[in-house]
Amino acid sequence: MLDYEKLSLLADFYEFTMGNGFVQTGNIDSIAYFDMYFRKIPDQGGYAIFAGLEQVVQYIENLEFNEEELEYLKSVENLSDLYIDYLRNFKFSCDVWSFEEGETIYPNEPLMVVRGPIIQVQLMETLILLTINHQSLIATKTTRIVNSAQGKGVVEFGSRRAQGYSASIYGARASYIGGCLGTANTLAGKMFNIPALGTMAHSWVQFFDSEYEAFKAYAETYPDSCNLLIDTYDTLGEGLPNAIRVFNEVVVPAGFRPKGVRIDSGDIAYLSKKVREGLDEAGFADVKIMVSNSLDEEIINSLLLQGAKIDSFGVGERLITAKSEPVFGGVYKLVAVEENGEIIPKIKISENVEKITTPGFKQVYRFYSKESCAPMADLVCLHDENYEDTEEVEIFDPVHTWKRQVLKNYTAKAMLKRIYDNGKLVYDIPNIEDIKKRCKASLDVLWEEQKRLEFPHEYYVDLSEKLWTMKYELLKEKSK
Repeated sequence: MLDYEKLSLLADFYEFTMGNGFVQTGNIDSIAYFDMYFRKIPDQGGYAIFAGLEQVVQYIENLEFNEEELEYLKSVENLSDLYIDYLRNFKFSCDVWSFEEGETIYPNEPLMVVRGPIIQVQLMETLILLTINHQSLIATKTTRIVNSAQGKGVVEFGSRRAQGYSASIYGARASYIGGCLGTANTLAGKMFNIPALGTMAHSWVQFFDSEYEAFKAYAETYPDSCNLLIDTYDTLGEGLPNAIRVFNEVVVPAGFRPKGVRIDSGDIAYLSKKVREGLDEAGFADVKIMVSNSLDEEIINSLLLQGAKIDSFGVGERLITAKSEPVFGGVYKLVAVEENGEIIPKIKISENVEKITTPGFKQVYRFYSKESCAPMADLVCLHDENYEDTEEVEIFDPVHTWKRQVLKNYTAKAMLKRIYDNGKLVYDIPNIEDIKKRCKASLDVLWEEQKRLEFPHEYYVDLSEKLWTMKYELLKEKSK
């Protein structure tokens, strides 16, 4: 599951049948360009977060086919010996450009561009999509939850409810990028060097003859980090009084201060207020209150509006599964080929307008206001266009072209960074702490109106005049 050397066959089977076809038709060295992008922001949000690049790189670095895998391919389809030999001697030789992890991203702009032999570029499709789609989805969901928590800590609690092992592990990674303090997933903690956090379950309390004995035993084991789950039987009638008793009898005499209590059921807003009153009256105003129980951004927002006395949140199933909208919807489309060194744009036309592709080898520029540092708009352009030294640029809606705006006083940044050059990794993968910082920084500069949960401000993503003209000339040509 987690061994990248075993993922070579993790591809839609048509990637192999087409690969064999490219060999048979003499197109083994034909150069193609593919864009990975998405069409809609989950939860009708105002932004998404790019995540998963490191795992795409790890997959590419370990992409090879052993004899057992080749025998399997030969057994299920009449693949040519020439194609099997190609896979046996496979050597990645593509160019890759990508957004960096933690950046905000928007629909219909290329997040990753792959250029190389069509037989290789096509083979990347499934792994790129499943990796970027999943981690970008969870990172985006996490930022919505963390933003709703208004500075209070959020811990990812979802391992047992994730759709499988990999989803729990890489979902934990994405949640940390998105702003969680840590994860309950111990393996993810080890793999990604992120905090693995946890205290007790209800079963600990149920095991002992009484709640008091359970709390006492835990406090004696962890006097310096005592955090008690107080809702197993009766939160206010038993749980809180027993916790306070153990704090006074075990933790304080040992020379420590208790860390917190957790509530996992009931009317959390009401209970948190009463627990806060009880802790304060008992001299434990420094003890934190954590809550859990099927939380998401909407519930957290509601709890805080009700004045709930909560210091941190444990968020599980609705984060790790992105329950409200569990599909990111990224796609991977052919946008150009090379013929005799010339880039020939390709377009896919559909009755569904949103499925019409934007052709050509592209770059994305983001324009930041020099006054506020906030991003003003993204411009998708052709790869040979450069906006870094321009003083002003006119952008326009690619559908309603009369809607135009002139941007001035900005700093332009090219968003697609070179990751691979002719199969060689040329990008230094940052550590997860730096990715997390980039995510926070990219969110901090957004207008608050763009981050609200309902009816957020829509961010501009436009096409350059040159790219727009190319697209619509192709549309006219193919529509004849």
